[in-house]
Amino acid sequence: MGAPEPERPASQAGKGGKAAKPRRTPVFGPPSPEPNSLFGEILDWMLAPLLLLWPISIAATHHVANEIADQPYDRVLIENVATIARLTRLEGDRVVVDLPIHADTMLHAGGDDRLIFQVRDPRGELLAGDENLPAPSGENEPVFEAVRFRDQHIEGEPFRVAYQVHALDAGQRWIIIQVAETRRKRDALASQIISGVLLPQFAILPLAVLLVWLGLSRGLAPLNRLRAKMAERRPGDLSPINTRRIPEELQPMIRSFNELMARLEENLQAQQRFIADAAHQMRTPLTGLRMQADLAVAEKDPEQLRRSVEQIAQAAERAGHLINQLLTLARAESSHDKIHRFEHVDMEALGRDVAQDWAMRARAKRIDLGFEGWPEPLFVHGVPLLLRELLNNLLDNAVKYTPGGGHATLRTRADDNGERVVVEVEDSGIGVPAEDRERVFERFYRVLGTNADGSGLGLPICREIADLHQADLTLGPGPGGIGTCVVLELPGLASAGVTRDAGGLDS
Repeated sequence: MGAPEPERPASQAGKGGKAAKPRRTPVFGPPSPEPNSLFGEILDWMLAPLLLLWPISIAATHHVANEIADQPYDRVLIENVATIARLTRLEGDRVVVDLPIHADTMLHAGGDDRLIFQVRDPRGELLAGDENLPAPSGENEPVFEAVRFRDQHIEGEPFRVAYQVHALDAGQRWIIIQVAETRRKRDALASQIISGVLLPQFAILPLAVLLVWLGLSRGLAPLNRLRAKMAERRPGDLSPINTRRIPEELQPMIRSFNELMARLEENLQAQQRFIADAAHQMRTPLTGLRMQADLAVAEKDPEQLRRSVEQIAQAAERAGHLINQLLTLARAESSHDKIHRFEHVDMEALGRDVAQDWAMRARAKRIDLGFEGWPEPLFVHGVPLLLRELLNNLLDNAVKYTPGGGHATLRTRADDNGERVVVEVEDSGIGVPAEDRERVFERFYRVLGTNADGSGLGLPICREIADLHQADLTLGPGPGGIGTCVVLELPGLASAGVTRDAGGLDS
């Protein structure tokens, strides 16, 4: 299942306006800025260790081959050292090495290799053999009766040297015996071993790459089938994908994709509801405006014409209010606002600002509007524009349904545990019957017997915004059972900032 490739700039297009083909990122070298395929990514990560281990394998094979090649020829050198030791004797105070003229024949020399030997006394004086063979020293210090080995260059050629401290005269006197041989036969044997091991690998490696390629192609087949199944879908099909035959590794991604499709379906349904609601609700005010306009055109009496124009203005104001509420409802249902617009909001400061905005309208209707704040900021995580709209709708209802001479109060506080922010709007208006307190949150539902104009969208908008902020919105009677009290409870954040004094807004 692959996403469509992004549009390429014109500078990347080839002749005839065709876009250049994407290139996979190589195993070695700087990564390409273009996205890699999943198949190529897995293949790279499988072949890269293999290519890195290849030189390591060659070095390890070379080391093991040299050790194997040394073993038989080292045994021959040990025998040569033992032969020289048997031919060495004491004659008085003098050490005599009784070797024949053709010593190399006796010492198993032959082939392309050159063999030299040396016998020295404890003082380092040469008793027999080649004087160019250096004496052992440092970490190569010889040990009594034990044959040891070292690799050393002599006259520019590599040699394998076997050496031993041989005791004479019951251990009272001793000599150092060394036998050295060039490494030609050893290197030839090691090369044969390396060739025998590595040559089959040159045939196995391409076969391994081919098997990896086939295995990946087979392993990614369910992904290709899923991609083909999704390509066959109709453009408007937002139904969830069945995960029954989906591989286990793909199921979390498919579940996330199904959740995304469900949110998209919900968003589309909200848009469809908005279009249906807007078409239904706008028909009535527009029809009234048209009728009032027709009457005003036919009217001859100036006083009657003025009243008709006033009615047109009122109808236009109601239509504008309805449009604003519909737009607010659409914004509250929008997933874009749900994801991208949240920030820290001080509900104490927001409540004070909204109450000040409504002070003049409440005074014009002779309603005493008050604000009771909290001594500290009350921070919540939310969308400032939508929370302001929620408070505006609550105060709009409070002022609209409270008769002149009444009172309304907007109050902000923290709950007893300090974990939630509470906003209350009380009024001394006509109230809402107990059986209608839940139905008023339904769209376009209005309580019978009220003479105030309304669209039935104010409280549904408030409930939509509250749900968006994971808040609780409840409606109950006011103090003493008179009027209405709307309570909004939001999840609070830790309070911070300068302490504010509680204040009131009286109109």
